[in-house]
Amino acid sequence: MKWFVGAGLILLFALIFQLELLAYAMYALLAVMVVSRWLTHSWIQNLQATRTCDQSDAEIGDTVTVSLQVKNQGALPVAWVLLEDLLPQRALLGNPPGLAVSGERLRLAMLGGGATRLLYYRLTCNRRGYYQIGPLVLETGDLFGLHRRWQVETKPQYLLVYPKVIAMEGFDLASKRPIGEVQMTYRLFEDPTRIAGVREYQPGDPLNRVNWNATARTGMLHSKVYEPSTVAGVTLLVEFHRQAHSAAHEPVRSELAITAAASIANAMYEMNQQIGLVTNGRDAADRIREEGHDAEIRSRKSAHTTSTMRDTSDRLQPVVVAAQRGPEQLNRILESLARLELTDGLNLGQLVAETTSRMPRDATIVAILPKVTMGTAVTLGALKKRGFAVTAILNVYEMQEFAEASGPLLAEGIDTLHLRDEAAIVQLCRKLVLR
Repeated sequence: MKWFVGAGLILLFALIFQLELLAYAMYALLAVMVVSRWLTHSWIQNLQATRTCDQSDAEIGDTVTVSLQVKNQGALPVAWVLLEDLLPQRALLGNPPGLAVSGERLRLAMLGGGATRLLYYRLTCNRRGYYQIGPLVLETGDLFGLHRRWQVETKPQYLLVYPKVIAMEGFDLASKRPIGEVQMTYRLFEDPTRIAGVREYQPGDPLNRVNWNATARTGMLHSKVYEPSTVAGVTLLVEFHRQAHSAAHEPVRSELAITAAASIANAMYEMNQQIGLVTNGRDAADRIREEGHDAEIRSRKSAHTTSTMRDTSDRLQPVVVAAQRGPEQLNRILESLARLELTDGLNLGQLVAETTSRMPRDATIVAILPKVTMGTAVTLGALKKRGFAVTAILNVYEMQEFAEASGPLLAEGIDTLHLRDEAAIVQLCRKLVLR
């Protein structure tokens, strides 16, 4: 608009002082500007695009192919258009990045009237996550650089990359039991399906416990004695508060925690035991619903801004998957772990206070912690005193750091395990299964 104002003022000046050549030049400039503006508007309005992604979920190591088709629906050729399919900046960071891109995600093209341009690129999934693919940003303008227009085409699509699962060694899938005997030591209730013997009737025994065969043989009332049941299954308590994770160790330690949680969940599933998940992390799908997507983008910079994740969150809602058994439950937990992001919402104490009522007492609480404070130890100790079986997995590398962090937990009577690296996950799963 400022070019039109400037040219108009110069033209007015030329007319007042009767400067014919200058007036003619301004007429020509204004004509070029009007035609350029009209062409630019026409070009951007006639461009349409579609995106195809060959899969919406993947495993680490998989390659996903994305294809884009851009069509000029007008009769006039588009002199130039810059095409860019946006990806989150954090997906492209790291060594290796979360998504490694190969192919044409950014391209400058010319489209004739009714012509179509195809773009292909591939995404190699190196890290679990929930990634937004798109939107496609189109930028064009006149040949003189006087006018630019931006347009957003294609709605974003989302790619879910499941976390890595490390299977237990020496596992017999046919019997769904590890090799050797299973010894579960934390006994909680009596199991009415397993009769251990009989004893003389005692006042207060319910009638359904009376063993009528023994009563008939002896002439005296006898009651059944049941074997005590054991704590079976796991509730994963994953600490994912941003302040609990040192920036110097990210994303290595947080990704190791997710891998450990996914592997433990898989081991419990193979044992046909219940699995649950409680965490103070942020669900990426919930974040995307909250932040939304702005289709009214006025510049390329704002387009990049809308595809960037905010670091802070004022939502204080935990991610909870109620404990259940079965393959669908395992898939729900793996999906939740895949979408989990560090956040600054609830701390561990607030998380436990919010979710204790939803934790089953017949499942061990396995807390995966990047560090231990006195508040953390007191919180887990309170769960222990309320009758929960609690085990802490300390996600630290150095043995000395593990020993120092274990002290406050051992003082509360909580067993601790060391998650040093991926090689330690198999032994952690074995210890939890054979507890």
